[in-house]
Amino acid sequence: MKKLILSLSLVLTYVIISAQDVKPITLEDIWTKGTFSARYVPGFSSLKDGRFYCSLDEKQNLLRYEFSTGKVVDTIIAQSDIKAANGGSALSLDNITFSDDEKSVLIATQSESIYRHSYRAVFYVYQLDKKKIIKPMEEKVRYADFSPDASKIAYVKGNDLFLFDLVRLEETRITKDGKDNEVINGGTDWVYEEEFAIWKGFSWNATGDKIAFYRFDESKVKEFNMAMYGSLYPKDFKFKYPKAGEDNSSVHIYSYELKTGLLTEIETGKEEDQYLPRFQWTKDPNILSVQRLNRLQNKLEILLADAKNGASKVIYSEENKSYIDITDNLYFLNDGKSFLFSSERDGYNHLYHYSMNGKLIKQITKGNWDIDEFYGYDVKNKKFYYSSAEVNAAERYVYSIGLNGKNKTKLTSNKGWNTASFNSDFTCFLHAFSDINTPPVYELMSGDGKLLRVLEDNATLKAKLKNYQISPATFSNMKNELGQTMNTFSIYPLAFDSSQKHPLLMYVYAGPGSQTVINRWSGGNYFWYQMLAQKGFVILSVDGRGTGFKGEEFKKCTYLNLGKYEIEDQIYAAKKMAELKYIDASKITLWGWSFGGYMASLGISKGSDVFSKGLAVAPVTNWRYYDNIYTERFMRKPQENGENYDSNSPINHVEKIKGKYLIIHGTADDNVHFQNAVEMVDAMIKKGVRFDSEFYPNKNHGIGGAKTRLHLYDKMTRFLLE
Repeated sequence: MKKLILSLSLVLTYVIISAQDVKPITLEDIWTKGTFSARYVPGFSSLKDGRFYCSLDEKQNLLRYEFSTGKVVDTIIAQSDIKAANGGSALSLDNITFSDDEKSVLIATQSESIYRHSYRAVFYVYQLDKKKIIKPMEEKVRYADFSPDASKIAYVKGNDLFLFDLVRLEETRITKDGKDNEVINGGTDWVYEEEFAIWKGFSWNATGDKIAFYRFDESKVKEFNMAMYGSLYPKDFKFKYPKAGEDNSSVHIYSYELKTGLLTEIETGKEEDQYLPRFQWTKDPNILSVQRLNRLQNKLEILLADAKNGASKVIYSEENKSYIDITDNLYFLNDGKSFLFSSERDGYNHLYHYSMNGKLIKQITKGNWDIDEFYGYDVKNKKFYYSSAEVNAAERYVYSIGLNGKNKTKLTSNKGWNTASFNSDFTCFLHAFSDINTPPVYELMSGDGKLLRVLEDNATLKAKLKNYQISPATFSNMKNELGQTMNTFSIYPLAFDSSQKHPLLMYVYAGPGSQTVINRWSGGNYFWYQMLAQKGFVILSVDGRGTGFKGEEFKKCTYLNLGKYEIEDQIYAAKKMAELKYIDASKITLWGWSFGGYMASLGISKGSDVFSKGLAVAPVTNWRYYDNIYTERFMRKPQENGENYDSNSPINHVEKIKGKYLIIHGTADDNVHFQNAVEMVDAMIKKGVRFDSEFYPNKNHGIGGAKTRLHLYDKMTRFLLE
């Protein structure tokens, strides 16, 4: 602990400041006035030649810009032309997709969210050369996508997959058995969308003569229902949600041949109780790759299938003693002979090069650090681009490396969080940089990392922050009880007095592979912490066991015991902080959202001798209530591991609660169901435990909306200040 105390004492030498100089931060500043809102550059839509990109002006005209100068070259789409083609009505161009030949765009309007990622919208096709608009469907559909030659679009209407011929102006229905809460064609079910981050469930091959698509049979999956308030009789919203240990959808993949109308099922094995979390076409338009994962999620295979007859073979197989994470890091090289894939097989997440028969050619990246983002492959120069935590687990930097694993080059040097968005030929990239105390800066960089120009530096916000005398967050580390290093960040009051006792607020998430201790601008919560620091609080966040980017062993040690070691590390950190003369050991609060809310609930119960308050937003209170893909990945089924489900459930420890506990939930949370809060409250009532609660009608997991967020943070602030 000596190292922590030393680092904290260094912080104090420059954060001591007179209280009378502090301009107070208010919740209205943070959540309704936009006082601290940073300006963002949303990225550029690179055009295929790599020389130009497009962006909207303030009048919703789509302009073509030159990368080298940033100057406007011409107008790609003028709103005056849109109005002329659309009977005098303008269309928002905020959500557009170019065809491969860049002669047409799909325009999504009247978008309506379904779950976290999925949405439905009314789509228009605007043909640039003809300045003509086609409206294929009057109703809202999902995932509309051009064929490679832009002569057709595919989309999901209802729960079936359709085609629309833009030349003949004819619609073709590919599937006919789609039914709400029973069968989905061309889309995915709730749990695949949430846990595998895939919602569009179809893909064109390169020649546009075939479409591969998912078919989900949800008929055996149990329904979950949520009351939606606002009318005399609340509406009952029902959807299929497979909880831990319960039945999943039966998932199959089909190939549809446009010329013949033939449907061919892709062979994915006889086992029905498995996952098919990814499929994608290889460079061969007749060969489809499929990733197959067993239900325990500890064996992953890559299959290659002939779309003509459905026959498949396994070309890659990997097994793990705990679990395997699914990523999008599968890339087939243009030579048709090899592919790139990422894996933790050596204990860290790295890039590997394989032949198409599954033989390892080369491990491209190596070291005791993890790859984060894979940005793509420059075919001309045979380079891969990626970001990693090589320098520091709390930071990210962008690199290039040769296909042979040589000539690794660090392209970004700003200390903190660096990300990249490359143009189509990798000759330049949008570089976004920030650190925990610095708003984002956006720069255009050449492909070899040279600065071309600054696009946005948030100078106005930086100047404004000087008026508030922000107390800088600082990074350090501390050891857990086993002597393992845990990363931390802390914020101290501006008018810090080490002779006085200060309340401590600890922020936690701690879910598998997650991080809260990251050197990146975070906005809202950062200023809430600043506001609390101005009121005398010390803020601390600790990334303990189970968190990410420190290797597989540190991340996966929580396997089968989700919650046990994570809360032990938070309790231990709180005890060590309580030993500091300036921390009020009787006023230590643990707060978090979602998995963090679960931690806060365990903290106020299992850690009742340390934490005086627990503030839990949208918490899981028993993993039996959560979805099976996420929960079983880390815990296996409750039928196999029920003892650890229950021993790490705060519901089963409510009698230990001695301090103050605030539980908050949205009633329409489709992710972590309101049921979690209800069951926790019911258990506390039965045990005679006092608690405070707040619920938000019809709000989902994010409890969003400016007024709602203001109300939420006002409630939490008052709870902390009581």
